[in-house]
Amino acid sequence: MNWRKVLGALGIGVAIGYFVKTKISEMPVQPEQALKLAKEKFKEGGAVSGSWIYMKSEELNLHGLNYLVYRGGITRTINDANQQFEFYVDAYTGTIISTEKTSSII
Repeated sequence: MNWRKVLGALGIGVAIGYFVKTKISEMPVQPEQALKLAKEKFKEGGAVSGSWIYMKSEELNLHGLNYLVYRGGITRTINDANQQFEFYVDAYTGTIISTEKTSSII
C-alpha cells in the first residue's frame, strides 16, 4: 500500500469535513427550532398557552446592529391572566434578542 496515497486521501477527507462543518454552522436555525428555544425560555417564567412564529426571516436593526431574525409571539398565563409577548430570535444562533409585552387579556 502506498502511504502517500493514504495520507493524501486522509488530508483531503479532513479538508472536506472542515469545509462542510463551516458551511453547516453558517446555516440559519430553522423557524420551528427557534420557536422551541423561545418557548423553553418563556416556560421558565410561567406556563405557555400559545405561540407562533413567522416562517420567513427578516432584518432587524437594534441599537445600531443588524440582525437576521425570526419574529414570533408567546401567550403565557400568569396569575389567571393571559399575557402576550412578542420576541425576536437570531436566525443564526437561536438566541432571543428582544422581547416586548404586547398585551394582557383577563
